[in-house]
Amino acid sequence: MRIRIGQGYDIHRLVEGRKLRLGGYTLPEQTRGLLGHSDADVLLHALIDALLGALALGDIGQWFSDRDPQWKDADSALLLKTVLEAPQLQAWKLLNLDATIIAQEPRLQAHIPAIRQSLADLLRCDCTQVSVKAKTNEGLDAVGTGQAIAVQVVLLVGH
Repeated sequence: MRIRIGQGYDIHRLVEGRKLRLGGYTLPEQTRGLLGHSDADVLLHALIDALLGALALGDIGQWFSDRDPQWKDADSALLLKTVLEAPQLQAWKLLNLDATIIAQEPRLQAHIPAIRQSLADLLRCDCTQVSVKAKTNEGLDAVGTGQAIAVQVVLLVGH
């Protein structure tokens, strides 16, 4: 079996008046969401970068430019679906995904099972292949002061 490792990272600013989506899951009762050209699902963006990186296919900005009006307010789940359906990925299967969401607020622990299930559904894999952890930045930098959310993703694909 051939295997490849991918790593992805993204960060978006939190602003009033937007829905907060992480991994395709909309967190209920949030008054602040992530700002971006698309829906700014920072977890899916990091995941897309990890998938593309594993196969040396560039990054999310090369595939879905923020200068292209076609992607304005796009659902990041659609972006992920587009990448997953690309011919270059057809022979590859996700073996494991490990994501770390770094957010001072909101507290995410209660939402982790729903986020994991959403990712498993989008990736068409078993939930046991998807790990999601939540961390804070202990009050340091833009994430630690509640101004942004960042995500790191590492994944393994094989065929």
